[in-house]
Amino acid sequence: MPENAVIQLPIIKVTDDENARTTDALAIEEPLEIRLEHGPANERKIQNVSVTMRTPGNDAELALGFLFTEGIIKQQSDTHSIGHCFIACAENKENVIQVSIREDIVPNLLNAERNFYTTSSCGVCGKGSIDAIRTVSAFETRKSDKNQISADMLYLLPAILQKRQEVFADTGGLHASALFDAEGELVLVREDVGRHNALDKLIGAALNEQMLPLDKHILLLSGRASFELVQKAAMAGINIIAAVGAPSSLAVQLSEEFKITLVGFLRGKRFNIYTQPQRILLSKYEDSY
Repeated sequence: MPENAVIQLPIIKVTDDENARTTDALAIEEPLEIRLEHGPANERKIQNVSVTMRTPGNDAELALGFLFTEGIIKQQSDTHSIGHCFIACAENKENVIQVSIREDIVPNLLNAERNFYTTSSCGVCGKGSIDAIRTVSAFETRKSDKNQISADMLYLLPAILQKRQEVFADTGGLHASALFDAEGELVLVREDVGRHNALDKLIGAALNEQMLPLDKHILLLSGRASFELVQKAAMAGINIIAAVGAPSSLAVQLSEEFKITLVGFLRGKRFNIYTQPQRILLSKYEDSY
C-alpha cells in the first residue's frame, strides 16, 4: 500500500466502561478527476469525464479500468499516455489524471455526462469539495446543540438493525442505513446493494415523511463511513453518524467541518469516536499516547 494511502489520527477509543485517547490508522480518501484527451492531431480536446473518491495509489490503473468498464475505450492499446496533471491547489495533491488516446480512436462519451460532476474550482483537493457542499446544504449542524446519547445506547443499535435487515438475512450481501431517534428507537431502515443507494432511499423516505432536518436522530451505517455517505448525511442535517466499519480520512475531515459526531467500528461493546465527542456521554477517559 502506498505511503500516502494511510493517515494516523487522534481518537477516543471506547471499550465497555473504559475509554482512552489514542491514535488510529485510516485509509485516505481523496477525489480523483479523470480527464480524457482525444480527437485528431489538429483538433485535440480535453474533456472532464469523471470525479471519483478513491484511496491514492494505482491511479493510472483506476483511470484505465474506469474508461474501459464505462465503454469509453475498447482496449488498452487505444491509449497513448496516462499521467497526473499538476493543478494549482493549496494542498498540492495529485488528484487529476489525464488519459490521452490515439488520434484515430473515437471514444464513446455517451455516458460521460452522468459520470462527471464538479464541485468547485479546486474541487479535487478535498477542501473545495467540502466548501461546495456547504454552499448547497440546506441544514447546518452545530457543535453547541443539545443532542446527546449514551455509549450504552450505541452498543444496542447494530443488533436492532440486524433484526430488521430482512433482505440481508436472505442474501447476506446488502448494505443498510438506519435512522434511530434520541431514545434508540428504530425509525427507518433501507437496504440496497450499494451503500450510497441505501442512504439515498433512507433520506428519500424521510423527505416523504417531512422529517428533515434529521438533527434529532442517529444514522447507523452497516459498513464503512465514506466521504459520500457523510456528505449525504450532512445534506439531511444529521449530526450523529455511527458506522459498523471504518471511516475514511476525508469522511473524518468532512464530519469535523460540519460538526458531525462520527463513530466507527461500532461492534459489541466498543467503538471509536473520530469527531465531536461531546455528543457521546462517556466516563472520564485517559490518554494512552
